[in-house]
Amino acid sequence: MDGRNKFWKGVLAGALVTALAGLVVIGMATGIWVVGRGVMENQVSGSRASRSEMGGESLDIGRISQKMALIQKIIDENYLFEEDPELVESGIFMGMMAGLGDPYSTYYTEEDFEELMDNNIEGEYCGIGAMISQNRETMQMTIIRVFEGTPSAEAGMLPGDVITAVDGKNVTGMELDLVVGSYIKGEEGTDVTVTVYRETTDEYLDFTMTRSNIETPTVEHEMLPDGIGYVLVTQFEGVTAGQFKAAVEDLESQGMEKLIIDLRNNPGGLLDAAVEMAAYMLPDGTIVRTEYKNGKGDDYFSEDGKLMAETTAGTRLSQYPMEDGHEMDIPVAILINGNSASAAEVFAGAMRDHDRAVLVGTTSFGKGIVQSVIPFTDGDAIKITTAHYFTPSGYDLHGKGLEPDVEVELSEELLLQAEISLEEDNQIQAAVQYLNETAEPGEEAP
Repeated sequence: MDGRNKFWKGVLAGALVTALAGLVVIGMATGIWVVGRGVMENQVSGSRASRSEMGGESLDIGRISQKMALIQKIIDENYLFEEDPELVESGIFMGMMAGLGDPYSTYYTEEDFEELMDNNIEGEYCGIGAMISQNRETMQMTIIRVFEGTPSAEAGMLPGDVITAVDGKNVTGMELDLVVGSYIKGEEGTDVTVTVYRETTDEYLDFTMTRSNIETPTVEHEMLPDGIGYVLVTQFEGVTAGQFKAAVEDLESQGMEKLIIDLRNNPGGLLDAAVEMAAYMLPDGTIVRTEYKNGKGDDYFSEDGKLMAETTAGTRLSQYPMEDGHEMDIPVAILINGNSASAAEVFAGAMRDHDRAVLVGTTSFGKGIVQSVIPFTDGDAIKITTAHYFTPSGYDLHGKGLEPDVEVELSEELLLQAEISLEEDNQIQAAVQYLNETAEPGEEAP
């Protein structure tokens, strides 16, 4: 594999403390990282809901309707310009979701939703080959990874660059998935200009790049000395569990006796992918449990090496069953940091709760909630927070994160580097040291 000896790990110091909302490969209209099935099975009748079902006792709909009618009358009689009713209607629904005060709940117009669902989560996309995070409080979009050999790398983009505009349009404050889907993503061979602010030089830079089809693996691996395998998982997509299994099997064929799984800067993704990986690694038992507002929930567990889910709709088998009885009982260290979130925390929490891994690095982000997407008959949709999830021990990490067993900060001199070798990465070396000094997984750090 090209570039196995080096991985893009450089992250600006500010990005390491930024509240991560989601990590997006540019060219993919993602944003929906975890889609909860239970809310559709348990709380919404059928696969789609109509607007007539939107009532609720928490709002005085009658009073609000009267006030809206009064405002509309004022608009009709006094507004100087021509009103766009469709745009106003969308603004009402956007405001309703924004009023929840939840950065993970949002409204999508029909056009936005179509662009969102056009996203190919299989690791192939047409874009510029970079990853970004978004601070959910400031909405700042920061590049945290640039893939080798892609348009963004050839143009000179670096981790830490803050995106401010695309093709001259100010995108500050916009939703990350919509910026990607509406402005950066495009047809192969077309140009896009991305403007960034680079703090290290205090300047704004324009990068004009030609979009290209890019296949980005979500899993990379290599063999380290002393029989230690290294697996980097950048995000959880539909192909991730299969790629992870293949990586582990390749390392086993090379004599792997210990394993490092790198989840740093991994924002999560598909819940099924994370629990599928855990089912491959763990003995029978619970991997993660979700709980909805009404107290009901889903239980994801492994049984004979297969991922099972006990949901409100009954027990179902994962669409990606592993071979019967598979598990791994070798010393494992999982690398995490403040940008390890959601599904990454599900996997790490399950591995530690089953005493099959120790966590090395810094405290994870702490996103222990699930979002569900509910489409409507007119083509638009909402994404809304619907459940908490809990690790097998019952720990609710939301807002707290997972604390590492071995706490190690990335060395300050490495923070501004775009490329760091495994040998100079002090967090990886701390994991190597731990594994070499520990005979059994789950023991206390020396």
